This record gives sequence, structure tokens and C-alpha cells, in this order.
Amino acid sequence: MAELTCQFVRPDRLLYEGPVANLTLVTYEGELGVWPGHAAEICALGDGVVRLHQTERDGGGEVDVIISGGYAEIDNNTVIILANHARRSDDIEPDVVRDTREAAIDARDALAANDHRRAYYDGKINWCNLLLKHATDRPIASPILAS
Repeated sequence: MAELTCQFVRPDRLLYEGPVANLTLVTYEGELGVWPGHAAEICALGDGVVRLHQTERDGGGEVDVIISGGYAEIDNNTVIILANHARRSDDIEPDVVRDTREAAIDARDALAANDHRRAYYDGKINWCNLLLKHATDRPIASPILAS
């Protein structure tokens, strides 16, 4: 059976490198399904969930990765995902994210309204909101994207 080779990278590390049956990217225009034989393409990634579908020999499950921004390159049955922020949905600790969000709100609100550093905290708050929206309590079902 045909498969894709996937590299999933975020700024601090490689999240995954290996085969997937197919995947669904989240772009600014909506979701983009990628199957073996997909035409070459580079696309800008939005905020949401990238779904990696494992091959049958790897269990056939789905791994959801929450991302915020980045790019994906599709070429010759290879997909390279370069995400600005990325975290598996089953690797989110909601209490820690809530604490981080509250600290970011406090830090932002301590700055003057015209302080350019507020943009950093706004981005951090938005990332925390996205993580909380997609957090799950599922156990890790597969070694794909293992930390």
C-alpha cells in the first residue's frame, strides 16, 4: 500500500519522522487532505489540528497535533511540516496551560497600552486558548510523535 513519508518539525525539535497513510493539514483556506500521489505544493498553515493517519502496520490510528502557523511542503510522497507551535492533543495539561495563560494575561496587562511587547503576550494567550480548545484526556495510543 502506498504511503507518505512525513517530517513534522517545530522550532525546538523534530516531532516525528516516518511513514503515514495520509494526513490532513490545517491551512488558512481550510483543511487540506494529503494522500500518496498528491501534487507538489507549498502551503501556509493556520491554527488548528493536523491529523496524521498511521499506516496499517503501525496500527492505523490517528494522531492529532495542535498547531499555530508555519508551512508544509508536499513533494514526491514526502510531506515536511514546519510548525511555529505544535503539540499533540494528548500531551496537553490543561491546568498548566491555564496557569501559563493567566500569567501571560497578567504580564500583558502590566504593560502600557502602546507597548509593543504586548503582542508577544497576545500570541502566547492565543496559543494557550487554542491548546485548551483541543485538549483531550485520551491516553497515548501509539508511539508516533512520542516525546
